[in-house]
Amino acid sequence: MAREETLSEHVHDEPHNDIVYPDMIPFIMIHIAALGVFWTGVTTTAVILCIGLYLLRMWALTAGFHRYFSHRTYKTSRWFQFVLAFLGQTSAQKGVLWWSAIHRAHHRHSDTPEDPHSPKHQGFFVSHVGWIFHQKANKADYSTVKDLSEYPELVWLDKYQHMPAVLLAIFTFLVGGWPGLVVGFFLSTVLLYHGVFAINSVAHVVGNQRYVTGDESKNNWWLALITLGEGWHNNHHHYQSSTRQGFFWWEVDISYYVLRALSTVGLVWDLRAPPQELLTGERRLGRKVVEKVAHDLAYSFPLDRITREAQEAWTNWTPGKDFQEGASRARVRIDGARDQIAEQLAEIQVPSLPSLEELKARAHAKYQETPSLDEIAERAREILLESVAARLVEDQGAEPEPA
Repeated sequence: MAREETLSEHVHDEPHNDIVYPDMIPFIMIHIAALGVFWTGVTTTAVILCIGLYLLRMWALTAGFHRYFSHRTYKTSRWFQFVLAFLGQTSAQKGVLWWSAIHRAHHRHSDTPEDPHSPKHQGFFVSHVGWIFHQKANKADYSTVKDLSEYPELVWLDKYQHMPAVLLAIFTFLVGGWPGLVVGFFLSTVLLYHGVFAINSVAHVVGNQRYVTGDESKNNWWLALITLGEGWHNNHHHYQSSTRQGFFWWEVDISYYVLRALSTVGLVWDLRAPPQELLTGERRLGRKVVEKVAHDLAYSFPLDRITREAQEAWTNWTPGKDFQEGASRARVRIDGARDQIAEQLAEIQVPSLPSLEELKARAHAKYQETPSLDEIAERAREILLESVAARLVEDQGAEPEPA
């Protein structure tokens, strides 16, 4: 009985992707409250509050939560760090530690099934807003923000995540009455939600890619305007350590301009910039990006068709003596069989299996120019051969040798 109870508790606590309806209630209520504008009307004070708080909180999220807490792209004092965290939490987007942990997870797994909010895998609606109601997707791994958890005041603020937003709501009511609360706080918060969420959804669907990043991140000029610079999303994914996300002078990045101004008075310092070789595309890609792009390139070819043709060619192929001796041993080890078959596949005529030159040609046509394109093509060739070999081994039913 004790064993069953323990298992039941474990299953109950295991994060899942069912929608958690209680978590939806505050989010929906804020949207409903914003509709109160039809009863309260709009005043000049309310409009000023709405626009001002949208800009202030968007900046706190982009320059604070994102560029400082999530990526540590510049430095500041401990007291101003708290100010950034407090202002960010007036946006009602949970706590600073939670937000940073989720964002770091996004970059570790960008546009893979493990990404908390990828339109490529979860669809546009889920990537935009639905993921925040999925218990598994929005569960933050706090072990990834140990650098932030060292500060008790940030841990406290994260624990009382709604307190700053509630205080701001009270402030808007005191300043502007019901119009101030409804328009200045609730409507401003709704606009802020969807402006920020558009980076997760729209910025991975609409726009252009200047750099090869191994994901779907895009640069989008109009999104950069409404998010104070976050729309230069492909730039950001290419070099996450840069405080500036608009890499060139014509790429408007208001959050960065404000940070530059604050640096002149000593509130922030050590703002990072992308190196020149990165801007010109001369820097080689990191191993992780090469691997992701190589997989994308490899699987842009018809793997099922290649495997069928390889199977047919394999049946009519006479292997060399060394391979015969290795493969004829009692049910060769699977890993060994895969390696041997992958090596021999290169010698078999499989019409759909692209040559290295064909892979290089597609890489140059499919991706932006980078010194790593040939490396990507070579790795894609390896991935294709390994994948086909694995399928052939599975079809042949090869099993490991007994220990």
